[in-house]
Amino acid sequence: MAAFSRILAPIAFSARCEGAVQYAEALACHFRSELVLLHVVMPLQSYALPDAMAVAPEMMDETLAQAKTQLDQFLGDGLKGINVKREVVEGDPATEIVEFAKTGNFDLIVMPTHGYGPFRRFLLGSVTAKVLHDAHCPVWTGPHLEEAPPYASIGFRKILCAVDLGPDSRAVLEWGANFAREYGAELAVVHAIPSSTLSLGGVYFDPEWGTQVRNETRDRISFLLEELGTNGEIQITTGDPADAVRETAARESANLLVIGRGRTSGVLGRLRTHAYAILRESPCPVAAI
Repeated sequence: MAAFSRILAPIAFSARCEGAVQYAEALACHFRSELVLLHVVMPLQSYALPDAMAVAPEMMDETLAQAKTQLDQFLGDGLKGINVKREVVEGDPATEIVEFAKTGNFDLIVMPTHGYGPFRRFLLGSVTAKVLHDAHCPVWTGPHLEEAPPYASIGFRKILCAVDLGPDSRAVLEWGANFAREYGAELAVVHAIPSSTLSLGGVYFDPEWGTQVRNETRDRISFLLEELGTNGEIQITTGDPADAVRETAARESANLLVIGRGRTSGVLGRLRTHAYAILRESPCPVAAI
């Protein structure tokens, strides 16, 4: 993980966005990054009646001007002492965020999710989901970023990497290890063995088989850590991966969870089911690599 030179924070003028910017500001201060606040205005054609199309250009100019004023006033006197730019563009939010990040060579996108709570935890948010699916760079999210502390109070003491031992695992561990090293934080690794690997229909396989699976899993993670020249506590759990990762992050009081998004193209390949659940319910911010 190279130092973040450019960080993008999409803004929708919500409390969650304010919390996301607190984290973006903390990272920008540490890495001396340029922070860009981006607001995307939906085209009037997306929701205007056909009869209104004749005045749409004038209306859009006014809408863009109002959005620019609102973005200039966002967070008032905050964000002092760092290089901050504010941009307003027109288009589909997810598409524009991904393209803006790609053409601007951004190293990180910081944005909230809709998750957390008895009902909101089932939501990810269509814009966030699309950005996670298509973005070329890591995406930093969190389901309850509105509760973020002031940027000066944000610290990272425990970094937890969740790996499934698939193609992304090495990249996840490398990113997490470098981030932990940058902040002098502890590194831990969690892997969840699905219950179906150890039992079927309520009938458990030979206990020696379970022990062998756990030992082999631990050995594979240890090899990856050794290959990267780092070390960390390894935790092997059993059960639903999303639940296991969430519970481990809460128990370990992790300040950041690092996961992979997948490398396969297509609707189901880039962001797998477990990643969605982890992102919606994580007790701490998540860096999706």
